[in-house]
Amino acid sequence: YKRQMRACTLGCHTRTRDESVITMSLVFVTGAASGVGLLTARELIDDGHDVVIHARNPERLTGEVTEIVDKVRGVVYGDLDNVTGVETVAASANEYGAFDAVIHNAGSDNEQKTFAVNVVAPYVLSALMTRPKRIVTVSSVMHANGSPEALPNAFATGVIDYSNSKLFVTALMMGLARHWPGVMVHSVHPGWVPTRMGGPSATDDLDLSYRTQTWLATAPESDIMPRTGGYWFHKQVQNPHSATLDPAFQDEVLHGLKEYTGVELPL
Repeated sequence: YKRQMRACTLGCHTRTRDESVITMSLVFVTGAASGVGLLTARELIDDGHDVVIHARNPERLTGEVTEIVDKVRGVVYGDLDNVTGVETVAASANEYGAFDAVIHNAGSDNEQKTFAVNVVAPYVLSALMTRPKRIVTVSSVMHANGSPEALPNAFATGVIDYSNSKLFVTALMMGLARHWPGVMVHSVHPGWVPTRMGGPSATDDLDLSYRTQTWLATAPESDIMPRTGGYWFHKQVQNPHSATLDPAFQDEVLHGLKEYTGVELPL
């Protein structure tokens, strides 16, 4: 069955054992060298999808990720902690054409990098990559601890804590869902799981940390409700911070990122 799916070329259809039709998708996953990103890419590959992964540099492709390197469509390298690096990643990703889905998985809890990696990078990639059909962004339940009042300081200093980074990127995605109605845009809380970032004391199920992302990226559109603008935890819609649903705050984030990066995202 797996061999049959892998043999299927991009865009074709195959039938599962229950006779439901699955469309093969071309998916780009950032931060896929380890942790939840690696699990996400592996699940997509096992389900027969074409996957392009991103890693900071070739040295990151060691350990468990070597098991999938020869199975992916390609690898894109580049730092996401600076705009120039993100532009390089976007240009390399565009060489593969338009993606069916982009999963913004890469993240940092280093306070010096959280704004750049967690917020600026998804913005610049969205602005410069050929527009995909779907965008899925890894957020966090910790976004609920963020404050909209921290946004001006983020743009002034480029330094914010993790909670605010996830608040701002969730608002960014809600804004994209509103401005790009043709694209399915969602944010996901993967749970507190035992990865390098989550730490060994994390209590949530690692096996569930990536399944919502892969589902949102590839499931039939009719299976996903709301179609766009959802905040999810384990395939269940949750209520995000109220600020992320405020169009004025969404546009404040979008406008501020345009001024901060010098990169315009067409709305």
